[in-house]
Amino acid sequence: TPGAPVPTLVMMTAEFHALSFVLEPSDVIAVQEQPLMLHCQVSGLPPVTIQWRHSGLLLIQDQRHTTFSNGSLLIAHFLKTRSDGSSDEGDYECVAQNSFGLVVSRRARIQAATMANFHVQPESVHAEESGVARFQCQIHGLPEPVISWEKDGRPVDTGDERYTLLPTGVLQITGVRLEDSGRFCCVAHNSAAVKHSAEAVLTVSGSQSSVYKEPMILVGPENLTLTVHQTAILECVATGYPRPIVSWSRLDGRPIGVEGIQVLGTGNLMISDVGVQHSGVYVCAANKPGTRVRRTAQGRLVVQAPAEFVQAPQSIARPVGTTAIFTCQAQGEPEPQLTWLKNGQVLEPGGHVKLKNNNSTLTIYGISQDDEAIYQCIAENSAGSTQASARLTVLWADGLPGVPTRVHAEALSPTTIQVSWKEPDQNTQDIIGYVLHIRRTSDPVEEEYEEAVNKVTLQHIIRDLEPSTSYTFYVKAYTSHGASKPSDGATETTHGEVPAPPVLHTKVLNSSVIQASWEPSSKMGQHQGYRLYYKGAQTALFVGPIVLARNTSQYNITQLDPSLVYEVKLLAYNQHGDGNATERFVSLREPVAKSVLGHLGLWTLEYFWPQGWGSPPRMDGSPEEFCRLL
Repeated sequence: TPGAPVPTLVMMTAEFHALSFVLEPSDVIAVQEQPLMLHCQVSGLPPVTIQWRHSGLLLIQDQRHTTFSNGSLLIAHFLKTRSDGSSDEGDYECVAQNSFGLVVSRRARIQAATMANFHVQPESVHAEESGVARFQCQIHGLPEPVISWEKDGRPVDTGDERYTLLPTGVLQITGVRLEDSGRFCCVAHNSAAVKHSAEAVLTVSGSQSSVYKEPMILVGPENLTLTVHQTAILECVATGYPRPIVSWSRLDGRPIGVEGIQVLGTGNLMISDVGVQHSGVYVCAANKPGTRVRRTAQGRLVVQAPAEFVQAPQSIARPVGTTAIFTCQAQGEPEPQLTWLKNGQVLEPGGHVKLKNNNSTLTIYGISQDDEAIYQCIAENSAGSTQASARLTVLWADGLPGVPTRVHAEALSPTTIQVSWKEPDQNTQDIIGYVLHIRRTSDPVEEEYEEAVNKVTLQHIIRDLEPSTSYTFYVKAYTSHGASKPSDGATETTHGEVPAPPVLHTKVLNSSVIQASWEPSSKMGQHQGYRLYYKGAQTALFVGPIVLARNTSQYNITQLDPSLVYEVKLLAYNQHGDGNATERFVSLREPVAKSVLGHLGLWTLEYFWPQGWGSPPRMDGSPEEFCRLL
């Protein structure tokens, strides 16, 4: 078929031109004044240019920053704070580009290795023989400092099962002995520094172990927020005599399990390689042996999971003028937020670009050559981010018509608009017809509809539109090879519509009062009010208008002549004018009794027929017929 080789060629190049990351930069904790290397590797049709952004700004190559041919970035001497106030810390992104698009890597966070001062120092403790002693220290640092303990200036004997060292900076000593007395010190070290805490003294006194003591939890589990694959330490220190038995459970009743679960010391729970399934409230219970006497403490464990893709967007090729849809679904804890990039720039929805379903679906309507690009889905939460890219290739065949020009829309009535246009400048001889795209301006693009127009008629009347409503139109020309690009749009508003006639009822209240009541019509335009007129049937001029508010539904016409027939007329109006009127004729004359008319021997009757009632009906000449007509 004509034009078939071109789409085939474009599909082949779309596959080879894909640009994607093979290796993305990772988060790094850097050492002051040491070199730092960030890695980035991409796959794509050469030539591929790789640059780096630091905190959103393009990095300039200088003596401090070097980008190698393989994409890696070298920071010669990492500094947390430079003399000019700048810093090498921050978010770094690798930006790769070839002639077919641009992609941006995940953000890698670079932080300087640091160690603060101890914000929790160990405190001196007095313990009884066979009892429990506990020391704690806490210090912030990057990377997380490793904590060890010294007693009287020498490392604590970790081979002694009575000594439990928790990674959280806690030292527990169970079954305390007199020889445990001494001066204890906490030592923190990481790549930034080594620091010693203040010393704390452990004093051990004689035991009164034979005296019963209620079980008591000295220290219970703290609330923890961790990321998957980290280790959770839930501490529980209990005392009492006899020594209480420590057990663990989940508040929701689910089993804790056994895989990766370990008890440290006499009652601390360690969960290695935590997952989202480990999130929950954990309960530590200290039970007196052989009884139901127990004390409990609880702590909440929250496990976060970085964003990961359930469904990544896939590269697609679509003909010009059609619709392209990318789908991106990610999971994580907390739920990831999705952002889309087009050639490395944040994609803002609007016009023919729509984002739906919490940004998981990107739809591009009526695609043109300008939409050809690499689109990236960025999934991010507090635990981490990830990205995936896909390319949109716009298929363009030889012989496609040019764009229709000079599109013009003109309102003809409250329900019709005429749209006209001029032929394209290219390939007009091959045009087989036009398609007019129509939508309410306030509606999303996906709700537009189409009407076909033959190639000779360069105008079209759209009917059954809504009054006082804005509509937007554009035109595409078609040949046997496909559609042109969309024309420029034209917008027009239909004329306003006057209200429909109201439903009018009349009622004689007495010999001089007629009550008019009505209901507004739901058809046509909205009304702003009413105008009421009335006159004697044989009178030329109406009394009125009597202007009534839009929420009025009845009016009493008073001081009327009991001997007359009256014509009552009501219409609704709005800003577009007066609607058609509804008319009613009402007689105030007293009816004549049939018994009186029946005794007339010779009589003559004269009657009038009001204008507008049509031709007078024929009568059979009887008084009864006349009264029936009245």
